[in-house]
Amino acid sequence: PGAAAAAWGGPGWRLPGRVLELVFSYLELRELRSCALVCKLWHRVLHGDENSEVWRSLAARCLAEEALRTDILCNVPTYKGKVRAFHHAFSTNDCSRNVYIKKNGFTLHRNPIAQSTDGARTKIGFSEGRHAWEVWWEGPLGTVAVIGIATKRAAMQCQGYVALLGSDDQSWGWNLVDNNLLHNGEVNGSFPQCNNAPKYQIGERIRVILDMEDKTLAFERGYEFLGVAFRGLPKVCLYPAVSAVYGNTEVTLVYLGKPLDG
Repeated sequence: PGAAAAAWGGPGWRLPGRVLELVFSYLELRELRSCALVCKLWHRVLHGDENSEVWRSLAARCLAEEALRTDILCNVPTYKGKVRAFHHAFSTNDCSRNVYIKKNGFTLHRNPIAQSTDGARTKIGFSEGRHAWEVWWEGPLGTVAVIGIATKRAAMQCQGYVALLGSDDQSWGWNLVDNNLLHNGEVNGSFPQCNNAPKYQIGERIRVILDMEDKTLAFERGYEFLGVAFRGLPKVCLYPAVSAVYGNTEVTLVYLGKPLDG
């Protein structure tokens, strides 16, 4: 980057923004991160327009066509946001052996394995900042369907049909079947805290909000804030995660970025 700054970003030669944008559109994310550090001009070209040709081209290369042409990313308005969501999606290397990530890159499919509970974590966890993501089931919930967060040490598979996410001190979960909050193998009360709380409906998008500054985990349904579910989270790296038991059920997770206040 230093040499590039001297050659391209110095006062003697400044390429027009449109030319820089065209050049950057051929680079991968790691290279773009380095370019953004070269000078203010390059940073402005890269981050000034999240729908620029740079991010449009990168999205076309790294995202599956299905993810771009369906409504999976309908709540991620920019191409830069779509690229970011892909890099925060479920990990193909950090999930139960009984699940796989579909070609769209965002949906987990649980194989019909008897007497097994299976989960998955995302590729990237968080130890600071505020983050939001959406999760929704595209098949039957079964007896247990849990969304929440987990450390790297939390198990992603176990025998029987149990609430895996929340079964130890390394994970925190909300069981959508019975509306119970789970942590350290115990029920931490019902959620949301209201009389006759509605049960989850298949296809309904739940927004999860992790605040590592306040150390809280909260949920929204249909843009209705349901409240804070967990407080006093540890200052460790926490990953969005899910666990499921029903054969052939599918769960989609999409990272949205910093949550909007209000």
